[in-house]
Amino acid sequence: MRFPTDDAEETPDSTRGLPLSYRQQVQFPTKETGLREDVHALGGLVGEIVRDQGGEELFQLVEGDRVTAIRHREGDPQARVELLVRTADRPAELARDLIRSFGKWFEVVNLAEMVHRLRRRHEYQSRSDRPQPGGIGDCLYRLKAAGCSGEQALELLRGVTIYPVFTAHPTESTRRTLLRQQQQIADLMMERLDPTLTPADRRALWERIRTEVTAGWQTEAHPRERLTVADEREHVLFYLAEVVYRVVPALYEELAIGFDTVFGLPLELGRIPRLLRFGTWVGGDMDNNTDVHAKTVRETLQRQQQLIISTYYDECRALSDKLSQSAGRVGVSRDLEERIAEYEILLPNARNSTPARHDRMPYRIFLAQVAERLRTTYDGRPNHYESVEQFIRDLEVVAASLRANRGRFAGLFAVERLLCRAHTFGFHLATLDVRQHASVHREVLRQGLGRADWLDSAPAARTAVLREYLARDRGQAGILDAVGRRTLAVFDAMVQARFKYGERAIGDYVVSGTEAAEDVLGVLLLARWADITDRGNGEVLLDVVPVIETTGALDHAGGILAELLDDPMYRRHLATRGQRQTVLVGFSESNREIGIVASRYAVYEAQVALLQAAAGRHVELSLFYGRGGTASRGGGPLDRLVNSAPPGAIRGRLRVTEQGEGISDSFGLRRIALRSFEKAVFAVMQEHTRVVEAHAEHHLEVMQRIAAASRARYHALVGGEPAFYDYFRAVTPIDVIERMQIGGRVAYRPGEGIAALRTIPWVFAWNQSRHALPGWFGAGSGFDTAARELGAERLLKAWVEWPFFANLIDDLELEMVRADLGIAAHYDELAEPAAERLAAEVRSEYALAARWITWIKGEVDLLDSRPRVQRSVLLRSPYLDPMHLMQVDLLRRWRAGGREDRALYEALVASVSGIALGIQATG
Repeated sequence: MRFPTDDAEETPDSTRGLPLSYRQQVQFPTKETGLREDVHALGGLVGEIVRDQGGEELFQLVEGDRVTAIRHREGDPQARVELLVRTADRPAELARDLIRSFGKWFEVVNLAEMVHRLRRRHEYQSRSDRPQPGGIGDCLYRLKAAGCSGEQALELLRGVTIYPVFTAHPTESTRRTLLRQQQQIADLMMERLDPTLTPADRRALWERIRTEVTAGWQTEAHPRERLTVADEREHVLFYLAEVVYRVVPALYEELAIGFDTVFGLPLELGRIPRLLRFGTWVGGDMDNNTDVHAKTVRETLQRQQQLIISTYYDECRALSDKLSQSAGRVGVSRDLEERIAEYEILLPNARNSTPARHDRMPYRIFLAQVAERLRTTYDGRPNHYESVEQFIRDLEVVAASLRANRGRFAGLFAVERLLCRAHTFGFHLATLDVRQHASVHREVLRQGLGRADWLDSAPAARTAVLREYLARDRGQAGILDAVGRRTLAVFDAMVQARFKYGERAIGDYVVSGTEAAEDVLGVLLLARWADITDRGNGEVLLDVVPVIETTGALDHAGGILAELLDDPMYRRHLATRGQRQTVLVGFSESNREIGIVASRYAVYEAQVALLQAAAGRHVELSLFYGRGGTASRGGGPLDRLVNSAPPGAIRGRLRVTEQGEGISDSFGLRRIALRSFEKAVFAVMQEHTRVVEAHAEHHLEVMQRIAAASRARYHALVGGEPAFYDYFRAVTPIDVIERMQIGGRVAYRPGEGIAALRTIPWVFAWNQSRHALPGWFGAGSGFDTAARELGAERLLKAWVEWPFFANLIDDLELEMVRADLGIAAHYDELAEPAAERLAAEVRSEYALAARWITWIKGEVDLLDSRPRVQRSVLLRSPYLDPMHLMQVDLLRRWRAGGREDRALYEALVASVSGIALGIQATG
């Protein structure tokens, strides 16, 4: 292959990487025949439902828009004009129904693609010649090939922790009713794969699918009222309790099977290390959300405990029905008999739940007693379980008795599954972290210290004061206002909750906006003022996690951590916390500040600096990754995150936030969730066999040039153009997104302009207009500069040899395909004519980035190397185009009317949801 040089004729072909078009009919390969059939069948079903529910006129309008859009995508110049005419000036109610029709099509197609992933998994599992790539079997075979024995692989597994943390998302609020309907449709679609079904069976299944889809059509996708914290909590609890809870035992069972198959090492489930943990921020994330406070912390933990205990109760009652062994037919252990006798005294009413004819069925009696004790725990009555360990011991008595009395195939499997869940979810379900912004703490400290000039003091002076107060254990000198009192009340709620719900119920105190060590020391002082200290050593009973996310913090990450770890007061605190420190590294803020390429490299360098700072101070550092739903905010497959991390960053521990479409993509269906866990285990375990490239420094030089030039280009447009903020507000539906207020968190932080805008609405708005600017802008200039200064072959070598760079290229490519500058041009018409200069800059940078990415990857068009994704984009475009054109038209009319027309606004909200479904991205 020839490399481009500085000669113009040898630079990447200017025709490379142009936006995807209908250059040919969408063709499905043989292995995806099932997907093609599902898309066709479900799409046809949506058409039937639109005709049945909306009438013939609505159906014909939808079909006309779709056919015209396909003609436009195939290159018919007249079709473009026809589509513009068709979608203009439609009544708001009609536009909303049309948008809902296209949105419903995307719902079923998204579901069909998820079902196809399940189908492919099923096909792999049906074959014995090779395991599915990225699965448990693949992982263990690779470890064996690297020289690991079964016991060594098991030891490696003991060092693995997979810890997803679910967070609320202000643009994701799909009703739980619809989420359950999606689960049901997916299950029914999988049932249709059964080769033994008769034609009548298939018709019956299809009618059940029709019923679910029709019910979904008749249900509003999103509540009209602004969601409360309780609503956001229930949304996350759906995934935890109805998806994750069900599949956790299956992961451990697959590990047991894998060890037996690959290493010939049979393992009982109890020997498999418990590597899954789950966390949540919903109910504890106070950052820019005044609806979260001490009360929501208490309510969240209470709700989670009630939910998990009621789930255990149901499972114990089901086990009681299932384990019907009679004492005259099989023996039971003495421990079980003794526990039954003890419970007859402890819970005398429990026997009332089992009829007298069951008196000789010891398992049934005991599990009914256990269920009754769970009920007393739920109600808070005397003789309740004081900890999950007591519940686990009861289950272990049952399991041991079954093992000892020929019960391996007579109920042990189900009991072990419940034991697995109890070990994982405890009596808390998920660990609740609490988060607050450092600026709030600074203001509360100003009040509590009684220093009016506190915020204007030098950082070193503030640190000295904090250190003195901590050393002398000095109390407040000033009076706190309502915000200050609420802040201290949260600390108290955290410690009280830990005593009430268990050690694992409450997690870390996360400090967003961390700029220096003082932001962590300040939290310790506030916690002392709240009197949440150990009575023995006087130290604070919380772990504090600084968030390193802004560009400034990332650039000085090593210094911030070194300053903190060198502080004698903080080291005294760490000594009581096991000399362990967690730091959250975030992707979002720096993306908005310096662009995706420079942001990614800043995050990479920050991790290296943090690891070096901790290693030199003998502290065990854990990195916690704060990711959003899209690649521009660090989202994407977990294996890419692991592979892109610097050597030594993961070390068996993968703790990440899951948000927005990332949750539905990874945990939307039970078998998808299981696959997600498999891939996470695979990625973390493979880190042990990853070879560090000897020429890493060579590639770092390339990345430094790319990042610097990309940052400069991004800043020149986003930060250097005075008219850019007005351009952004004109060409995106940001004014709609601001008003939607799906969650409690507002779109802006204190301040003005882009710097004050939160990253989720920033990314969401650009995705809606299909500029998708946060996902790629600046990359082309970065590649071009590095190629000129170092040689284009250096970019190609980095792509081949360095996973970080290869994954960055893949993410950029995916985000660029999410963009569609042909559609974006219609949004550009909403801006003043003078803004055409800015639009031209965006188009120029896009073309430059596309040419370099396709050259590096050896492609003609973007995504040629990923035909499945490319095909999905092509398939979706004709259904997206009418929605985009209607959104542009609705925006123009709504703004012209002073943004007061409620019907136009509701149609716009529907368009935002429909487009998000189509592009599978929010913010």
